Amino acid sequence: MTPTAPDLTKISLDPWDSTVFRKANLQVDVLRLDKIHHEISGNKWFKLKYYLEKARLENKKELVSFGGPYSNHLLALSAAAALYGFRSAAFIRGERPRLPSLMLNRMQKNGMQVRFLSRKDYDLIKKSSGTWDREGDDGREEKTDGGGMEQDQMFIPEGGSGFEGRKGAEEILNAVSLTVYTHIAAAAGTGCTLSGLVNASQDHQQIVGISVLKGTREIAPLEDSWMDPAKSERLKVFHEFHFGGYAKFTSLLIANMNRIFAESGIPTDFIYTAKLFSGVERLAGLGQFPEGSRVLLIHSGGLKGNHSLPSGLLQF
Repeated sequence: MTPTAPDLTKISLDPWDSTVFRKANLQVDVLRLDKIHHEISGNKWFKLKYYLEKARLENKKELVSFGGPYSNHLLALSAAAALYGFRSAAFIRGERPRLPSLMLNRMQKNGMQVRFLSRKDYDLIKKSSGTWDREGDDGREEKTDGGGMEQDQMFIPEGGSGFEGRKGAEEILNAVSLTVYTHIAAAAGTGCTLSGLVNASQDHQQIVGISVLKGTREIAPLEDSWMDPAKSERLKVFHEFHFGGYAKFTSLLIANMNRIFAESGIPTDFIYTAKLFSGVERLAGLGQFPEGSRVLLIHSGGLKGNHSLPSGLLQF
C-alpha cells in the first residue's frame, strides 16, 4: 500500500457542549488535528515537518529518535520516514516485551529498526546522541557507542521537542480564526507544542497547559528560553490532572472518555487528550474561565495509544 501524506484539509472545528460549560456560560471548540492522518496524526506532523525538511536539505538518509514502546512520536516518525524516502530507527526505553504492542508492530512494518535499552542506557545514549550501527541489525539488542551520529543520520529529540518541533507547532493555530478565542488549551508533555502555541498566540489570549506528567511543577514547558519572552506570561500550566502520571489512568478518566464521546462524538486518548479534556472541564466548574469565554482545545491525536488499554474499557 502506497503511504499517504497528512491531509490538513481534514482538520475540523467541533463543538463540545457539556453541562459544565453551559452552566459556566462558556463556548468550547475542539481543533481536530487527529483527523489529518491515521499514523502521522495531530501535533506529531507539525513537530516533524521541519525536521523532515532539514533532513532533505542536509541530504540525510536516516532519521533516528527515542521513545517508549507506545510512542505516538515514533509511530509518526516511522510513517513519515517511509512516506518521504528516509530510513528510520529508534532507541526504545525498556526491555523488549514478550508480545510486541500494536504500536511496535506498526513501527516495524513501516521499516523502522528498533533497539531496546535499559532505562540507564537509554538516558545515557539519549544525552550523547549515540551512533546507530546498522551492520547486521536484525532487531537484536546491540552495543551502541556514544560517539555521535553518523554523517547520513539525523537525530530527532524525544517527542520531536527542539527548535524545528517548536517552529512547526507555531503553525497549528493557522487552521482557525484565532481572534475569536480567549483561551487556548493543550496537553503538555515535553512542552514543545505548548511553547509553539504561546509563540503564535495573540495579546488577548491565555494559553492553558494541562501537564500529563506527575511531579512537573518545574517542567521544561515553563522555561522562558522556549518562548517569546514578551508572550511567556500568557501561559498557565496546571499540574493536578495527570491521573497518576504519564500513561497512567483511573476509572474516572475512562468514565470521562466514554462520557465525552457520548456527548460530542469526539474520541480521546488516555495519555494526553483525555487528561486535557478532563482538566479543562474541571477548571470550568471551578470558575477558572470568566463567563462568556471562548475556549479552543487542541486535539493532539495519539488515538492509537488506546490499543494498549484492556479490551472493553472504551465504548468507541
